[in-house]
Amino acid sequence: MTDDHDVAGLQRRLVEFAAARDWQPYHTPKNLVAALSVEAAELLEIFQWLTPEQAERVMDDPESAHRVRDEVADVLAYLLQFCAVLGVDPLEALAAKIDRNEVRFPARRRVGEGREGGAGGDTDADRHSSE
Repeated sequence: MTDDHDVAGLQRRLVEFAAARDWQPYHTPKNLVAALSVEAAELLEIFQWLTPEQAERVMDDPESAHRVRDEVADVLAYLLQFCAVLGVDPLEALAAKIDRNEVRFPARRRVGEGREGGAGGDTDADRHSSE
């Protein structure tokens, strides 16, 4: 086993793992994104009925922490494989998205500096930035 823990090294290991098992015919963009969605849902399932306080402490329980780490690994593995198949550099894509969001959603002003917007001061910057 290599100690490649950077994104490119992990992607290479995943591609080699699939190739050694002749899984490439099944690793289509559609199949990989579907698997990614399933794994993300499995991660969500861990938190589904927890209170916000319980969710914040989920890593305190060794069994729950293990489940979270496994599902995070599954989500990341499928995302990296999806990106490899489509030729998407995930770090470049993320950096570009952050750049766009910094322009779209400027930092809020500090308390006392005034706010613009409608009732209650809501602006577009109040929305989630992953849009």
